Amino acid sequence: MRRIISVLFLVCYISTAYAQNKLTLDENETKEGVSKSDSLAPIKKASPKESTKLSDAADKDGVTIHDYKIISYKNDTTYVDTSLTIHKDYKHNYLRKDNFGLIPFSNLGQTYNTLTYDFENTKLMPKFGARARHFNYMEIEDINYYRVPTPLTELFARTAFEQGQLLDAFFTANLSPQYNFSIAYKGLRSLGKYLHILTSTGNFRFTSNYQTKNNRYKVRGHIVIQDLLNQENGGLPDISVENFESGDPEFIERSQLEVNFTDAESVLEGKRFHLDHSYEILNPNDSLANNAINLSHTISYTDKHYSYAQTSAQTEFFGDSFNSSNLFDRTELTDLYNQFRLNYSNNIIGDLQVNASNNHYNYGYNKLVILDGETIINRLKGDIYSVGAKYHKLYKGFELNGDIGVNVSGDFDGNYIKADAAFKINDDLSAKGSINHSSKAPNFNTLLYQSNYINYNWQNTFNNEETQQIAFEIESKKIGNVTVDYSTIDNYVYFKEDANSGQVASFQNSNTINYLRVRFQNEIKFGKFALNNTIEYQNVKDKDTVLNVPEFNTRNTLYFSSHLFQKALFLQTGITFNYFTKYYMNAYNPVLAEFYVQTDKQFGNFPRFDFFINAKLRTARLYLKFEHFNSPFTGYNYYSAPANPYRDSIIRFGLVWNFFM
Repeated sequence: MRRIISVLFLVCYISTAYAQNKLTLDENETKEGVSKSDSLAPIKKASPKESTKLSDAADKDGVTIHDYKIISYKNDTTYVDTSLTIHKDYKHNYLRKDNFGLIPFSNLGQTYNTLTYDFENTKLMPKFGARARHFNYMEIEDINYYRVPTPLTELFARTAFEQGQLLDAFFTANLSPQYNFSIAYKGLRSLGKYLHILTSTGNFRFTSNYQTKNNRYKVRGHIVIQDLLNQENGGLPDISVENFESGDPEFIERSQLEVNFTDAESVLEGKRFHLDHSYEILNPNDSLANNAINLSHTISYTDKHYSYAQTSAQTEFFGDSFNSSNLFDRTELTDLYNQFRLNYSNNIIGDLQVNASNNHYNYGYNKLVILDGETIINRLKGDIYSVGAKYHKLYKGFELNGDIGVNVSGDFDGNYIKADAAFKINDDLSAKGSINHSSKAPNFNTLLYQSNYINYNWQNTFNNEETQQIAFEIESKKIGNVTVDYSTIDNYVYFKEDANSGQVASFQNSNTINYLRVRFQNEIKFGKFALNNTIEYQNVKDKDTVLNVPEFNTRNTLYFSSHLFQKALFLQTGITFNYFTKYYMNAYNPVLAEFYVQTDKQFGNFPRFDFFINAKLRTARLYLKFEHFNSPFTGYNYYSAPANPYRDSIIRFGLVWNFFM
């Protein structure tokens, strides 16, 4: 970690010194931004939420905030936004995303329990597993690229829980109008309020992108190195649950509560090297102006492993083990992905892409396991070849998109199809509808798993999970947004305690699950006050009770906004209310780093109130929040998972600060 921070500081220093000679973009480049390469999605530009000046004092020779571009992996383009909105408050957390539908564990950097699910899928390969540890694991779609007229720095900070801090430092610069790089590191260390739940995580990112002067050839790539460590305590034993819920002042100091064990830790580590480049064989500057042909290629290499270590075997919780001490489990995956794409665009036909892909995967362990005379293999490895196509067209006010993919060779079958249509009815109202079908092999760790704990060894042959989803969305600036999706899930794979061994194992559901979600979002303004609402209704028809979600989930924020001190400072303050109804909340298993189904006890039905004061001073946003301030007087019945309490009341501070050099 020290090496990465040193490199980050050195690169930032060198680039800042270099940037003292101000870069001047070509007039055409400043106006047009980054052109679309091989993505079929149109370039999106965020609507301005504040003055386009960089700050009250620094309009850099006509350079505006719109010139500091953020480019997603899909090539959608937005710009740096230094405004202060309630949605920025929702994203000022460990994930730096709106975490509605998730409830975090007590310490920063631990996992999250899931309150809502989205079964839309366009993936053809199984996932690695250890899904409870992947909330802060940055995937390809989480990495952005940049194009800036002057160097840009962003600092994100937030206090943690006992002896720790969260910091995300980011720097980007264009060394020429054609070449940009960025470097960033998010680091966290937090001791936590309960015994043995220290977290120490790091996410290092380096991105680079280049385009030739004629914009025909573009190349971009990133390197991401991540290590996410959690101490594991197995939650609270029954006596500690009683003491927690009693509200006894002796146990308000949470370190006084016993935990199930204090000798285990889990680590998720990963490295990814990703390169994406394209060449425009025919572009609009050529004589055939109505046609464009683009050839592109993506190569991505991922090396990931999850390990669980424990000093002594906890047979009371996980059953018998091969070793009685110094247990160490390690699961590995390497994946080399290649995709070739040919894109054709025409004013009449639209945008059409055909692609062919290969995944060379190697998942597993370095040993064989023999149980009851049967041998459990140690590897799942091979090659998957797939083909697909995408389509995009603007037609009589409709925006049409299609996406299809299928595995044509290899050990895993899979296919998907997705289609959507969006239509703007008038200046206030727009609508969108989509359908999605997916058939995909379940995650690797449900098919093959090995552990020092005897009951955590299996080799399964499951059918593909089959999902179908139909979704509708209506957006109105005056009324609000309504999204509805209905999914059917067949062959659903899940974790649950085995009735014979009493230990968690993977199973496949034989019945169809029907799942409906309806979400309403709006904001009502009256003067300087506003009420922001997100309300979700969910209904599951599931004969076997393996997909469990709360029926209602809501977040409501009443807040006040105003400029102060002759508009030198912008202030927002208010109260946020979070609530979800009781349901059979999934339990957490640290050996697998997975949540599993339990139907013994329902959890939920506890309110969470947060009081906040946020302020913006030039390009700095300051956040002060009194989280869950109602906990001392509404009862100690709040949990993130069975035996894992949610957070007590606490005051936390944070900031996001952009520097434009």
